[in-house]
Amino acid sequence: MDNLCFKGGVSQKLNAQKQRNKYRLFLKLFCVFLLFLTLFLPLPAWAAQTQPERTLLTLELLQERLRTPTLHEGNLTVDLRQMTIDLRPENATFRDAFYQLLRKELQKTGAKPLGLDLSYSLIQGDFLGSDLGLRTPLYTQAIALIFTATEQEQLERLRKSCLQSLGISLPNSKDCRSLLETSTPASEITVFRGSLTLVQTRFNGEVQFPNTFFLQSVNAQGAIFLQPTNWTETRFSRPLSFNGATFRQLSNFQSSIFFDKANFKKTQFQEIADFHGSIFADNGNFNQAVFKQLAKFSNVQWQENADFSHVRFANQAQFTKSNFNHLLFLTEATFEQAISFREAQFNQSVNLKGASILNQADFSDTRFAKAAYLSVPGLTFNSNQAKILGNPGEIGKMFWVPTLQGNQNVLRNLGQNFRQQQQVADANQLEYTKQRLRLTQVSRRLVTTNINSATLASLINLGFSTTQAQEIVDNRQIKLFRDRSELLTLPSIDLETYTQLSDRFVVTEPLSFGGWLLQAWNWLALSILLLLSGYGTNFWLVFGVGGVAIAFFGLLFWLVDRYRRLLPVAIIPTYYETVAILISFGVLGFFSLLAIFRNAEQPWLTLGCLLMIIIPLPVALLIRLYQQGRYHDLMDISYFTEDGTFRQLRLLIGRLPVIPRNQTFRERYMPLLCDRRWNWLNYYDFSLNNLVRLGFNDIRLRDEHLPGIIATLAWYQWSLGVLYITLVLWTLSRTIPGLNLLIYLK
Repeated sequence: MDNLCFKGGVSQKLNAQKQRNKYRLFLKLFCVFLLFLTLFLPLPAWAAQTQPERTLLTLELLQERLRTPTLHEGNLTVDLRQMTIDLRPENATFRDAFYQLLRKELQKTGAKPLGLDLSYSLIQGDFLGSDLGLRTPLYTQAIALIFTATEQEQLERLRKSCLQSLGISLPNSKDCRSLLETSTPASEITVFRGSLTLVQTRFNGEVQFPNTFFLQSVNAQGAIFLQPTNWTETRFSRPLSFNGATFRQLSNFQSSIFFDKANFKKTQFQEIADFHGSIFADNGNFNQAVFKQLAKFSNVQWQENADFSHVRFANQAQFTKSNFNHLLFLTEATFEQAISFREAQFNQSVNLKGASILNQADFSDTRFAKAAYLSVPGLTFNSNQAKILGNPGEIGKMFWVPTLQGNQNVLRNLGQNFRQQQQVADANQLEYTKQRLRLTQVSRRLVTTNINSATLASLINLGFSTTQAQEIVDNRQIKLFRDRSELLTLPSIDLETYTQLSDRFVVTEPLSFGGWLLQAWNWLALSILLLLSGYGTNFWLVFGVGGVAIAFFGLLFWLVDRYRRLLPVAIIPTYYETVAILISFGVLGFFSLLAIFRNAEQPWLTLGCLLMIIIPLPVALLIRLYQQGRYHDLMDISYFTEDGTFRQLRLLIGRLPVIPRNQTFRERYMPLLCDRRWNWLNYYDFSLNNLVRLGFNDIRLRDEHLPGIIATLAWYQWSLGVLYITLVLWTLSRTIPGLNLLIYLK
């Protein structure tokens, strides 16, 4: 038995050894196969591009390529791709011959200019690209005859555009002075007639293209610049692309003009990027670019869209005094250090959706056109670590978010940012924006179809098919929808249907009738607060509202007291008194309306809301009063009494509109003397007493032979006064800096 076990163990060991030998043999054969592929088979195209095999450029090879240009995209091009071009000082003989031969061919007269293709090449030493172009004046009569008629026409058109642009933005530049003053010699520029292709070209030295005019496109996708590059005062008349390029040192595009699209998508700027004073006549695309050092875009003219979406600014970014004529996209951009838009001009919106401000954003002295605003939905901003600067009382009006949902933290952080800087008006404006969005949200919940409670017929009328509507009803019986996007989980609802109908319904908890009434009351109260006080953020608006109410009720009380009847004995005011009260009513009403129209966001709605509160009931009572007529005793004595002990400005907090019953106090009150010249002022004083508990005299209603309608009018205004005083105190607590900070700082 032991022998059998021993033999079985030996057999297992031998089998395991054979398996290991097979694996080793297989690995050796696989390694030999890989070695064969590496040595004898060509690399695929993508691998060849990643690790290009370059040929050393000699004068003989250069002359051959110049004699046999290739046709690239319909243009003749000198093909110097995948070359190693040595332009270092120790190779001066080749360098001088290189520039001389290329310059001669590139400037040669012909129907079509020659382009230059240096793609995938390695340039050792400094590359003086401007030496390859033709030096020519900008005046039409001095333009070299080497240019074709089409090129001369294009150059003249670009010269005029250049002149107009420089005359606006760079009035002190060399070119502008020479073009505007005929006494100075004509400015010369270097003209590069053909296209320039630098796809994945590697430059080990400096690149110099200053004051160069490119008449054709420039394509430098994936190019690598290890040393500083100089593109100052360069003009690009056709599309320019630095897509995926890398600038290891300074990249200087100062005072350049981009007449066509400029593409810097995914470009890496590892040192300072200087675009100061440049002009982008077409779209400028910096999408997904990275600026690791200072980014200078001050005094830049953006005549079309500027796209900085998904850009990372690791250092400071300067956009001071820049002019954005169209949209500026900063979507999901990251600002790790300070960014400045001081004295910039925005003519359209700035999209900061999803952007991250980690340090400081300065919008001081920035000018916003009527259609311009800062769109900040999803903005990442912590007011304890970063801050946003702007002109007090102005910057808060520029922020915009589409809905309150998902943006409450954004508005809260922005408001806290301005409260910390004691910019109360801007913090209040953001609070107003928040409440206005809340009103919109409540309005939609009240009147818009709710997916969780709508009937089958309502869903069909909304735009869903019968099958889709039935599936919604069946699904919500199992579980209520919590978000619009959950509708896409239903098999019968496709993306097209969802996109068309998503704005026509809401997804909330179903409301009972009592809940609906509560929401309606909430909507009404919020609407009144927003219209009459900007939700407690605008004192001058509240002042204007109070002025209109005081003027209206003052005129109303004068009318019921002085214009009593015509028959049998006329009891009416004098001509002088009538003119005086009407003029004073007009003056007080004018200044009050001026305050409303200067401070209300929707002045006509504000005025309409105010008139709906103060006019219908008093006018109805007034009509009823004159329909009934008045034939009581004491018809010749005023309905109003005054405290005749002294006249001074008094605060009458606990005052009621009727005369007290205590005899000691009653003796102080005497009827108004209607024959006095300035008696009409007492009616405004009574209106002021009722509304704000403030007046120069304590005026009250008598309680003998007083029509109930007149008492009702007085008590109605007194009740409105309680609400108005509350509104005034609430507004003052939010607009006075000390009180505001005491209440809101946490």
